[in-house]
Amino acid sequence: MNKNTINNKSVKRGLVPYLFMFLIMLGIFYVVNVMNTKVNKLTYNEFMTELNEGTIKNSTITTKSSAGTYEVTGKLKGYKKNETFFARLPKSDEVVKKIIEVSETQNFKLEVEPDPESSTFLVVLVNVLPFVLLIGFAFFFFNRQMAGNKSSLDFGKSKAKLSNENNKVTFKDVAGLKEEKEEVEELIDFLKSPKKFQKMGARIPKGVLLFGPPGTGKTLLARAVAGEANVPFYFISGSDFVELFVGVGASRVRDMFQQAKRNAPCLIFIDEIDAVGRQRGTGLGGGHDEREQTLNQLLTEMDGFGENEGIIIIAATNRPDVLDPALLRPGRFDRQVTVNLPDVKGREEILSVHAKNKKLGEGITLKNLAKRTPGFSGADLENLLNEAALLAVRRNKEAITMSEVDEATDRVLMGPAKTSRKYSENDRKLVAYHEAGHAVIGLKLDNANDVQKVTIIPRGSAGGYNMMVPSEEKLCSTKTDLLEEITGLLGGRTAEEIIFGEITTGAHNDFEKATKIARAMVTEYGMSDLGPLQFEQQDGSVFLGRDYNKSQHFSNEVANEIDMEMRKIIDTCHKDAHNIINKNKSLLKLIAETLLEYETLTKEQIDYLVENGKMPEETDDQVLEKMSITKLKELAKEKGIKNYSKMSKAELLEELGKLEK
Repeated sequence: MNKNTINNKSVKRGLVPYLFMFLIMLGIFYVVNVMNTKVNKLTYNEFMTELNEGTIKNSTITTKSSAGTYEVTGKLKGYKKNETFFARLPKSDEVVKKIIEVSETQNFKLEVEPDPESSTFLVVLVNVLPFVLLIGFAFFFFNRQMAGNKSSLDFGKSKAKLSNENNKVTFKDVAGLKEEKEEVEELIDFLKSPKKFQKMGARIPKGVLLFGPPGTGKTLLARAVAGEANVPFYFISGSDFVELFVGVGASRVRDMFQQAKRNAPCLIFIDEIDAVGRQRGTGLGGGHDEREQTLNQLLTEMDGFGENEGIIIIAATNRPDVLDPALLRPGRFDRQVTVNLPDVKGREEILSVHAKNKKLGEGITLKNLAKRTPGFSGADLENLLNEAALLAVRRNKEAITMSEVDEATDRVLMGPAKTSRKYSENDRKLVAYHEAGHAVIGLKLDNANDVQKVTIIPRGSAGGYNMMVPSEEKLCSTKTDLLEEITGLLGGRTAEEIIFGEITTGAHNDFEKATKIARAMVTEYGMSDLGPLQFEQQDGSVFLGRDYNKSQHFSNEVANEIDMEMRKIIDTCHKDAHNIINKNKSLLKLIAETLLEYETLTKEQIDYLVENGKMPEETDDQVLEKMSITKLKELAKEKGIKNYSKMSKAELLEELGKLEK
């Protein structure tokens, strides 16, 4: 049976309810019309009186052979629109002749119809069709009820879905995961040619656990394995197993493995397995019976199928630390693959995949864009290019320029700009010097993060924004790196103290980050006078809250020493920030005053500003870009542009740009 036949049947099934609804509405319309029609019954004498008096407008004579009578219907003069009469007359030629004579003399419309009972089809239509419609509607309703009950009784069936072959993903679609792809290539070889492994007596891993931050490509990698091996790909979420009724999850696990065995070799992908695979017997008041029964069944099934049945399970999670140890032992999830955030080379490869169908301007190189986005996952990079493309369309541009990329980066990290929020001049000055303080520290410290962009346009909950990225990506951070990072975070507050002699709430987030780094240096990294000791561990019960049950292996005296060491680190960095900003007050004022004028500075503009003491000369396009829409309309009026009042800012810039060229 081909797809067209299936589609035709589906269309026919879809039309049946509408056909029944149409017939029902037709019947209702007929009944309403009949109920609204007033029929006056006339006796033979009354009809003959009306006939002789000439009050009949029209009439219809119908012969009733079985009753030996004539039935006459029609309208009398003075009747309303829905009012008629009905009379039953004896079957006589004289009566008919009398009516015909009067109709000729008085010229009213007369019709003669044959006996309807003489037509077998009409008899069947009138007497049988209503019952057929009634039985058909009852059958349709009963069939729908049975289908609903059947689906409700299928709650124990697996909800694993078979991936569409038309949407096949291969390793060409997966970028930036070189080592991870090498780890799973053995699975592809086994699914393609299992006999090669059987001859050698090798046992291929039954399960592979992929774990890492969100958006790094775990699901995509699993799909690519199935696509490369060209085998069925069943995918299901961990939450699809758990139901209100106890035992349903276990039943679904059994059914899922039965389907897999019938379609072996195949691949089963369980996303967010931590929803069903958490440690048993944990939490206040015991565990969740339904979830634990489901996990027990999953453990049993993974041991139940043989080594070379051709079924491989790939699971993904962001929280491997909460999984039950029995799930991770050899023989179940034998191999664990960490899918980390991509490095600069991986980000460039990911960007090249997502940039295939996008028009990039001449000034954009994926290599530079990869350097500007440390810490971005594959999903973040895809979202970045998509946002840039949307902005380019909104601004009526033919290609994505660096302006759209910068704005898209800010949107992904901080949210859209709050251009409508009004600030006083004093607030703008405070924010400008605060952000300039961060920038000065970043420029003067060798190990501090490089300043990529500074803006005083509010985004999200922040009044300004300073984008700082590492000069180079490192696997480990030194003590000097962490101290200079804290110094950079304190640069904003220090600038406020030096310039205004006052402090504000703007450094709230800076203090949060600085305190977290300082505490980790003392309690986890052993970077203080307390020595190489670890005082805190993040091994608390996740069922009681992330930090509720944090392990603390120290006395109250040591706790006081930890606080003193943290204070010492923060105070030292604060003094360093004071010294740097005091020595570079002129640079601080230069950056702050330029920010007040331009509102946003890029890395290239900051570098030029530091070297030359002024901003680079702006092009005509940049001057126009900075103008408000009111000034642009005034300029368009002077230039004689038609319909300028109805144009958007992007349209005005385009028209003015054409005139400049």
